[in-house]
Amino acid sequence: QVQVEESGGGLVQTGGSLRLSCAASGRTFSSYSMGWFRQAPGKEREFVAAIRWSGGNTAFADSVKGRFTISRDNAKNTVYLQMNSLKPEDTAVYYCAAVPGTISIAAMTRGLSYSYWGQGTQVTVSS
Repeated sequence: QVQVEESGGGLVQTGGSLRLSCAASGRTFSSYSMGWFRQAPGKEREFVAAIRWSGGNTAFADSVKGRFTISRDNAKNTVYLQMNSLKPEDTAVYYCAAVPGTISIAAMTRGLSYSYWGQGTQVTVSS
C-alpha cells in the first residue's frame, strides 16, 4: 500500500517555473513507477510525465516536452516535476500517481495503469 501527496502548486506568471513534489509513504517506494497527470476545468485528465522505478526511463506528453522534467529521489520517497516556461494552458490540478513495478512506456501514459493517486495540487498560470 502506498499513499501519495502532492505539494508545490501555486500561482505563477507566464514563463515562470514551479516544482511539484510528490511524497510517497511505504517502504517499497523505490519499486514503484510514478506518473504525473493533470486535469483542467471542463477537460479530461491527461498524462503529463512518468518515471520508472529505476529512474532510467521517463515519458512526457508532447505538450510539455522540453519544458518539464521529472526526477525521483528514492531515499526521500519523493518524485519531482520541474515545470519551466509555464503557459496559461498548463493551468490545471496536477495529480501524482503510483503503480508497483515496471510497466511499459505506453502504459505509463495511461491513468488506468496506476493504482494509487494523490489528492492533487492546483497550478495556475496567469497571462
